[in-house]
Amino acid sequence: MKLGLLLLAALPIATYAQDSIAVSSYDEYPNTFSSGSANVQPFNNKARKFNDWSISVGGGTALMTFADLKSVYDKKVNWGWNAYASVDKQITHVFGLSLQYQMGKTKQQAELPNNPAAGVANAWTKYQQISLLGDINFSNLFRRVDNMSPYRWALHGYIGGGVQSYKTELIDLDGSRWSDVPPKRIPISVDQKLGIESFFMQAGVGLKYNASKLIDIEARVMYVNSFDEEFDGGGVSRGNETAPNRVDYNLINDSYSDAMMTFNLGLSFKLGKHTTHLAWHDPLQETYSRIHTLENTNVDFVVCEKGDQDNDGVCDDWDRQLDTPAGARVDGAGVALDMDLDGVIDLYDKCVTVPGPVENAGCPK
Repeated sequence: MKLGLLLLAALPIATYAQDSIAVSSYDEYPNTFSSGSANVQPFNNKARKFNDWSISVGGGTALMTFADLKSVYDKKVNWGWNAYASVDKQITHVFGLSLQYQMGKTKQQAELPNNPAAGVANAWTKYQQISLLGDINFSNLFRRVDNMSPYRWALHGYIGGGVQSYKTELIDLDGSRWSDVPPKRIPISVDQKLGIESFFMQAGVGLKYNASKLIDIEARVMYVNSFDEEFDGGGVSRGNETAPNRVDYNLINDSYSDAMMTFNLGLSFKLGKHTTHLAWHDPLQETYSRIHTLENTNVDFVVCEKGDQDNDGVCDDWDRQLDTPAGARVDGAGVALDMDLDGVIDLYDKCVTVPGPVENAGCPK
């Protein structure tokens, strides 16, 4: 009995709470782009305003810069190469994530200070890396909301880490073993397999140019720290106990971690049907732009399209009394007020609050 009364009480509330047009199907819900249940659309990918996925590729040079064996030796640059490909997801207009694959090869040289017989050693490092990068859009982060200039350039910061595999080789005139068959020198080598034990990190900056709605061009500089002392090809030890008069290559510098720099030029292909990518959108600037446009737009608003022929302040479109006498107060429908409802409007009624006949100007006899 109580449940029935509760349902009867709730039925009118549920009825009047609905708009006049019912939702057509059970899977359609109101969202931020609708104006109520009478005009709804599902909140899915079709409701998005911006693209947020992209694919990036690029390449350039790689230089072993912070290590025992270096790519710049005796004022000579030993150029290496580097290439990358990534899948990018823009989370907000300021932050994004990239899953990146990178590979390359560096060339470096060094000379042992206590073993001149070894001569100048030449080393090579081939590497492959898989990493997750965070992408911070500094231009969106620090852009002034009143900056109305065209937004075509953006400074990005990257930081992240991953795992790598690499293979190194080093040849000198002493440490490399002699072989009776070609090649005469067997290189000192390290073969690091891909695994969690070979973690690395990288950080850097990139300058992007919004070339079109489909393509971005970027110049990127990255610092890559291997956290391994063998990454530069110096071998697997920090000293040779069997030959105390020799100094191995890992003792040239005090650093226990070899690092390189990469300098790349790349392209980002923005995926999606929308004309704008989320990385090039600043919501604060958009809001300011709309306010600025409204403040500086002179619009002549037409209040009454059909006019107000009796000049009572109520447009003829909804005026129920088009011949209201001049000076009479009217209600919202344009009808002259008659407070005492005696048939004499207040303009002519000499006794506004007391009913009276018309022939006595609205006053009682």
